[in-house]
Parts: sequence; C-alpha cells; structure tokens
Amino acid sequence: MSAEFIVEPKYRSDHRSAGRFIWSNVKQHPLLAFGLVLGAFINALLAAIVPNFIGEAFNAMVNSDNTDLKTVGAMAIAVLISQGARSVVQFVRNGSAAAFAQRIERDVRDELYASLLGKSMSFHDSIPVGETMARVTNDVRELNLMMYPGVNLIIGSGMFLIAPLISTPFIHPSLLLVPILFLVCHVIVQFRFVRQAYPVAQRVRSSFGRMNASLAESLDGVEVVKGAAQEDQEIHNFSALADEVRDNFVAQGRIEAKYLSYLLLGLSFVFGFMHSVYLYQLGWIQIGDIVAFTSLLGLFGFPVFTSLNALSRIALGYASAGRILDVITAETSLDRDREHHKEPMQGAITFENVTFGYVGVDGSEEEPILHDISFTVYTGHTVAIVGQTGSGKSTLTKLINRIYDPTAGRVLIDGIDLKEWDLQSLRSQISIIEQDIFLFSRTIAENIAFGHPDATKEQIIEAAKKAQAHDFILSFPDGYETEIGQRGVTLSGGQRQRLAIARAFLTNPPVLILDDSTSAIDSATEDKIQKAIWSAAEGRTTLLITHRLSQIRWADHIVVLRRGRIVAQGTHDHLLKNSESYQRIFARYESSETQKQRSV
Repeated sequence: MSAEFIVEPKYRSDHRSAGRFIWSNVKQHPLLAFGLVLGAFINALLAAIVPNFIGEAFNAMVNSDNTDLKTVGAMAIAVLISQGARSVVQFVRNGSAAAFAQRIERDVRDELYASLLGKSMSFHDSIPVGETMARVTNDVRELNLMMYPGVNLIIGSGMFLIAPLISTPFIHPSLLLVPILFLVCHVIVQFRFVRQAYPVAQRVRSSFGRMNASLAESLDGVEVVKGAAQEDQEIHNFSALADEVRDNFVAQGRIEAKYLSYLLLGLSFVFGFMHSVYLYQLGWIQIGDIVAFTSLLGLFGFPVFTSLNALSRIALGYASAGRILDVITAETSLDRDREHHKEPMQGAITFENVTFGYVGVDGSEEEPILHDISFTVYTGHTVAIVGQTGSGKSTLTKLINRIYDPTAGRVLIDGIDLKEWDLQSLRSQISIIEQDIFLFSRTIAENIAFGHPDATKEQIIEAAKKAQAHDFILSFPDGYETEIGQRGVTLSGGQRQRLAIARAFLTNPPVLILDDSTSAIDSATEDKIQKAIWSAAEGRTTLLITHRLSQIRWADHIVVLRRGRIVAQGTHDHLLKNSESYQRIFARYESSETQKQRSV
C-alpha cells in the first residue's frame, strides 16, 4: 500500500489479482465462511435422505398384502424431523452468508475509500468523479451480491450435486452412471458459461461507469447546460450511454439463454428413469427404489436453476473486483517508501529548480506550467506571489503541501524534502485558503472546525469573530448550527471565504497560504478582515496570491511570475524601481482597484 495513505484500512488485502483480492477478504471471516459451507453440506444431506424415506414408505405400501402403516408413519415422522432440522440449518446458513457478504462489502468499501483519500490529485484529475462513484458504490455492491446470493447458491447447489452421489449407491451402485455423467457435463457447461460471461460482465460494469460519470458531470454542470440551452444534447448523449449499458445486458442475456444445463437436467431424468426401470425388470431394485432414485435426480434441479443466476452474479462480482483493484493498486506520483518526518514545523520554505507539468487523462505529461522555480521563504516572513492570470501562481502553492509533486527539482520545508515528510503531519501544519472555497453539506460550526474537530464552541466562535464571520452567522435562525448546501451554495462568495478564513484561524498552522482569499469580499469587509489576516500572519510563514495592493505592499518579499517562470523577486520598493514586469502588473492592479473604489 502506498505511503500516501492518510486513513489506514483495518487490514490490507492481497492485491496480486482479483481472485486473490476476493479470497483475502473471504479469509478475514473464517467462522462465517465455515458456517456457510457446513450449513450448505448438512442442508444437502438432509434433503438427500428424504427420497430414501419416501422410497421406503412406497415399498411398505405396495409390497405387502396389508399396507404397513407403522413403517409409513415412521417414514413420515422421519421426513418431518429431518426437514425441521433442515429449516434450522438453512436459517443459520443463510444468516451466515448474509453477514459474510455484508462484512466483505464493508471491508472492501473501507479499503477503497482509504485508498482514494490517499491518491494524489494527478490520479483524481485523470478519472471522472462519476466513474469513481460507480466503483465505490455499485462495484462494491456487486461484491456483496457475488457472495450473497452468488457464492451462497454456488456452494449450496454444489452440495446438492454431491448429495445424490452419496445416497445413490445405497439404492444400487450402477445407478451412479447417470448422476456422474450429469455432474461432469454440468461442470463443463459452467466453466464454458463463465468464460463467455466474464468479458461481457466487464463491459457491463465499464459502460455503467461511463454512464454514471456522464450523469455526474451533467448534474454538476447543470447551470451551464441550462444557460447554454443544451438540455436536448445532454439527453441525447446520456441516452447513447444508457443504450450501451442496455446492449451489454442484452448480450449477457443471450449467453444466459444458451445455458445447456437445463437440457442436461431433462436428459438425466429420462435416462435415469430408463436405467432404474431396467434394473427393476431385472429384479435388482424395487418400485420404491425407482421413486427414491428419480427423487434424488430431482435434487439436481436446484443447482441447475440457481447456478445461472449465481454464476452471473459471480461474473459481475469478479469484474467489479478487478475494477476496484485497479483503483487500489494504481500508482500515483506520491507513492513513496521513506522514513517519515513528523516534527513540528518552523515554516522555512525553499523551492530548488522546480519544474512542474500536469499529467493528462491518458497518463501523458503535459507541457510544464512552472519552469526552474527557485526562491526561499524564511520562517515568519510573508511572500506575495504576483503575475498575470495563468502564470502558475496557484499551481506553485499546491506543491507546498504535496497536492502535486514537482516534475523536476524539489521543495523543502525546514530544509527537509517534502517527500520525506509524513503527509498527515505536513498537511495538518499548512492551511490553504483558495479562490474556489469548498464547504461541506454540514453545519457552519462543523465546517469551521473541519481541520480541528475537537475544537470547543468557544474556539469556533472566536475564530469566526477574527474572520469577521460571527455577525452574519448569527443572522441565520439556527446560528452556528445552520445547515449549508453542498459547496456552500446557500452562502454568498464573501460569506464562504470568511468561513474558510475562520477554519484557517482555528487550526493555527505554522504555514498559511492565501490564494486570492479576499477576492469575493467587498472593500468595507476587507478593511476589517485585513487586520485579522495581519494578526494571523504574525509569527508564521505566509504566502499570498493577491491582486490587492495593500497586501502586496505589506509582503516582506515579492515573487513575480510570467508564463511559469520567475522574472523578478524582491521587496515592493526594489521591484517598483527595477522590474518592468512588476511595474506593469502593479499599474494594472492599481488601475483595477481605483475603478472598484469609484464604483463603490
């Protein structure tokens, strides 16, 4: 498992193949697995002795001048007792199978979720959210269904194939011929069916993932779809994907329709009955034995009629296991096996000849966004990163907490390469407030305390006051217990940003990164919050990406980016005198800010 894991699963399964992955999860619950197998075996044996009881009762009625009611009654009581015991065994077996399946689903879901949290952003950028959701929900659920009813029925029906072989010799050894031939042919049919069904099951799961990805993307961008009046086009695209899923299910149905075991079952009845009648004519068996033998052949009906559905469930589950394993075993740019540094952070940041480019959806490396970046941020200092839109400012900050790793060069904190830091320790000591604020569908208090879940109500309120958020929070009927919509859509941009700043204040990190965090705040509110930011920045390392002149002037050091390269760096006064690029940027910011003030 990669060192990128933030949340460790309860155990680590075998990742060498889909089969080993499933088996390693099965082995985690040996008592339930044993209960399932033992229950299936006893259930089949109890079912197999009933034909013998019926055969004995039949002989007692037809072979005596007077019906032997005592024997008939004894056989009836034996059937009642055996089937009563069988019902208890079935209850235990099915309960074990259901619990077994649910626990495997839980374990796999936990491991998959932990793996997803541990993957780098390069991995998440390459896979649509809807595709990931399909694997976390539907594919994991398919593993549950593979176990129950799938494996449960396969084991149960397998015992029903064996039980007649055990009981038949007690009637007459030669009668084993038809059951053995049926068993061999049935197993061959099952292997052939699985070989044909598995590729189709893979296509079913893949097409469902693509359909789910398209749906998630359309719903996430529903405002854009409506704004561009593209509802009909999106419906057409989704319908095409839904048709692909349907076609794959139809293809699976065609394979199921050719399941030859139904024919084998009918032939076994015919030849088995003919064989038993022949032995009766020879005087080797009685009429009751014919009844018992044909009843035993009837037990083959259960594995035939259930195996089709069970094998389809197993094929789909095995395909889903492969898709889940693809995610868990996917190598990411953050996978490392190193000793992890966990010491308290002082906050000195160094970029050494850093180059970075995003990875495309196909896994290929795109054109670098950052080129040969080198600069140092001293402990407790404030550095402003300025540049035109698209110059790489936000990308640069994402390298500091290892959302991404450099393509070349390295980033150090306190003189230690980020790859040698423990990720949880690293990220817990860095707080980033970005332009696009993400808030969860939880209460305001829970959003503020997200990075510090043990915070008291008083600490949350104090952080909100520092971020100038307390007053607007109290304006809501439920105050800090107000539930906000997904991504904070029920709040204004300024309110979302103030909650994000309050979240940063509460965690009290050694390193604070503000990525244009006051862009959605009006000038009056900015004046209030500016003092809070200055207070929060005291004694800690702060990186600012901003268009606000007041914040740029306030920085101890300024780095000027242009097309992913550093073209100048120094103090505000130094750059204003010596850097033409900074002069142009500063003049543009100054003009923009003046226009905003006039509009106000």
